[in-house]
Amino acid sequence: MPISARNQLTGRISDIQFGEIMAHVTVRVGKSTIESVITRRSAEQLGLKKGDTVTAIIKSTEVMLMKD
Repeated sequence: MPISARNQLTGRISDIQFGEIMAHVTVRVGKSTIESVITRRSAEQLGLKKGDTVTAIIKSTEVMLMKD
């Protein structure tokens, strides 16, 4: 599906926790992880499960950077 967002990171779901209304999804991208909280309904409609390959699409007006 074409999308205009350029910040796309492909990774694998390393953990998913379903709550009553929300789902907390942890995605491993290389040595890093990205966490996303989405509705449980959306997670179920996508059929998300541990081990699935997904693309995290980041659309933000602010990105913070830190240097060691």
